[in-house]
Amino acid sequence: MKITEVITDNDRKSFLEFPMSIYKDAPHWIRPLDKDVESVFDSKKNKAFRTGECVRWILRDEVNKIIGRIAAFYDTKNSRKGNDQPTGGIGFFECINDRSAAFALFDQCKAWLQAKGMEAMDGPINFGSRERWWGLLIEGYDRDPNYQCNYTHPYYKDFFEAYGFQVYFYQLTFGRQIDGPLDERLNEKAKLVARDPEYKFDYLRKKEWATLADKIRYVYNKAWANRGEIPELTEQQAKLIVKQMKPIMDEKLIWFGYHKDEPIAFFLSLPEVNQIFKHVNGKLNALGKIKFLWHSFLKTNRKAFGVLFGVVPGHQGKGVDGAIIEAFRQVHQYKDKRYDEYEMNWIGDFNTKMIRVCEQINASVVKRHATYRKLFDESVPFKRFPIK
Repeated sequence: MKITEVITDNDRKSFLEFPMSIYKDAPHWIRPLDKDVESVFDSKKNKAFRTGECVRWILRDEVNKIIGRIAAFYDTKNSRKGNDQPTGGIGFFECINDRSAAFALFDQCKAWLQAKGMEAMDGPINFGSRERWWGLLIEGYDRDPNYQCNYTHPYYKDFFEAYGFQVYFYQLTFGRQIDGPLDERLNEKAKLVARDPEYKFDYLRKKEWATLADKIRYVYNKAWANRGEIPELTEQQAKLIVKQMKPIMDEKLIWFGYHKDEPIAFFLSLPEVNQIFKHVNGKLNALGKIKFLWHSFLKTNRKAFGVLFGVVPGHQGKGVDGAIIEAFRQVHQYKDKRYDEYEMNWIGDFNTKMIRVCEQINASVVKRHATYRKLFDESVPFKRFPIK
C-alpha cells in the first residue's frame, strides 16, 4: 500500500470521486456537492486556516487502485479549548472493508498530528464548523443523510474502535412526521404563555428578511454564546448565515418569539436541500442548477430541517419553548401542509435541555453519530465530554 498527499488537480478529483465506488450499492447515500467538500480545503474560503493546518491523503494498493482517503488537521485556536491535551482532528475518511488499509490511514494522521504537537485526535470531524461533516454514523443507515452530514458504512465503527478510538460524545438526530400531537407538557406550556398578551410568536415574512441577521444575532448571543466552547456571533457572521440560507429559505419555517416586541426566542428551520441535491450527483454546474430549480419549482422536497432553537435565559422556564413550537404546529399541521417530515440538526448527548425539548415534541432518535477521540498516550485516563 502507498499513501500520497493530495496535491495535484487529479489528486483532488480522485479524493472527491472515490466515495462513489465505496457507496455504489448504498441506496441512501447522497453524494456531497464537490464544491462543499473542496471549500473545506481552500484556505481562501475556510477561516480555520488562519490558525491551523490541514493535509489530506489518498491510499493506493499494489496495483495503484485507490482504496482509501483521509484528512488530518489542527487549529491552535481550538486544540486546547475544553481539552486536557492539545487535540487535532481527522475527517473525510473513506475506506474499503480492510482493517490494514484503515489503520494505515489512521497511522498517517497520528504521525502528522504528533509532529505538530498534538497529543490526541478526534474523528471523524470537520476542519471548521461542528455543523458540517461531524461524526461517524452508527445508527440510521436506512435514512437519507441531511445536507453536509456524514453518511458512513457500518464497518467503519469497527475500524475506529479497534484502533483505540473511544466515544467522546454521541450526536443525536431527532425526527418525526409533521402531523401528530405534541407532548401534553408542551401544550400546557403554550396555554400558560397564551395568557400573557406581552408574548407573541410568528414567522418572519419575506418583506422583513432584512432584519433577520440582527434578530438571529441578538437571540443567539443571549441564548447560546459564551456557554462552554460557543463564541459570540458577530454581525458579519450573522449576515453570512442569512446570505447562505436565503436562496432556500421558506418564510413559514423562520419563527421568532417576542416579549414586548423584543425578540426572545427563535425556531429556525430550512427545507432539507439534500432531498434536491441527491438529483445532481455532486455537481452544481449548469445542469445541476437547472435540476435544483426544477425540483424546487415542483416542491418535490417534503422534508424540513431544524437549524437553530433557543430561548434567552430571562424567558427560560416560562413555557416559551412550548409556545413557539405550538405556533409552528398550528401553521404546518392545519394551514400550510407543505412538509411531511421533520428532522432536527444533531444534538450532543450532553445537551440534556435540548433533548428534553425534542422528546416533548414527540420526536425520536432517527440517527446517531459518534464523535470519537484517540489519546496517543494510552496510559493517560480517557475523559468523555461531560453531560450537562
